[in-house]
Amino acid sequence: MRLFLSDLHLESPDTPVFRTFAELMERASRTAESIHILGDLTEVWVGDDDDGPLAVSLATVLTDAAAHCRVTLTHGNRDFLFGNAFAAATGIVLLPEPFLMDDGTLLSHGDGFCIDDEAYQQVRALFRSSEWQQDVLSQPLEARRELAGNLRAQSQATNANKAENIMDVAAREVDRVALETGARRMIHGHTHRPGRHTHSWGFRYVLGAWERCAWIARQPAPGREPVLECLPYRA
Repeated sequence: MRLFLSDLHLESPDTPVFRTFAELMERASRTAESIHILGDLTEVWVGDDDDGPLAVSLATVLTDAAAHCRVTLTHGNRDFLFGNAFAAATGIVLLPEPFLMDDGTLLSHGDGFCIDDEAYQQVRALFRSSEWQQDVLSQPLEARRELAGNLRAQSQATNANKAENIMDVAAREVDRVALETGARRMIHGHTHRPGRHTHSWGFRYVLGAWERCAWIARQPAPGREPVLECLPYRA
């Protein structure tokens, strides 16, 4: 069994969302072949040297899970500063974007498919550039935390004024990437619009955000079609 999840937007270890995540990782890692986190695991990530409560608790959960099964992480638009140091310390694997699995399942956060939002794609390219990231990571931890707060507020204000349709994936871009990579199915998050979509090349599964419940996709075995589930939060 393979498990897929995304868009948890974790902010504190003392929340039902985090407790549900921790319990899911502990339980699933004992039975799953692999667990794949497709971006936006945290609301922000300011660098692998973060020593805050969330970073410490998150490292503990992931280290324990990775000791029992393969755990991978794809960068999202909130946590693109997860780096090799964190991966090495916890035992998780950082995947390139997109990533084609051995059974033809293509993994992606999904924001790269939202090409109709041209302004966002420009910002995405900047934030993913090594030059910008090196400049940010060279700043003191507190300065990075302040920058993250400012960027988050700016993003919320910008998205409030955007048309809903341009923040969804563009089907033509999804199809282009799928055909280019030879994907037979695709799993992504980002849009917070869970569902299964049919394309000429196969099915596309969109993971939901952990807002009212814990969205996951469970693939019974490689090559099988995943099933979307919405699990209740742990109190």
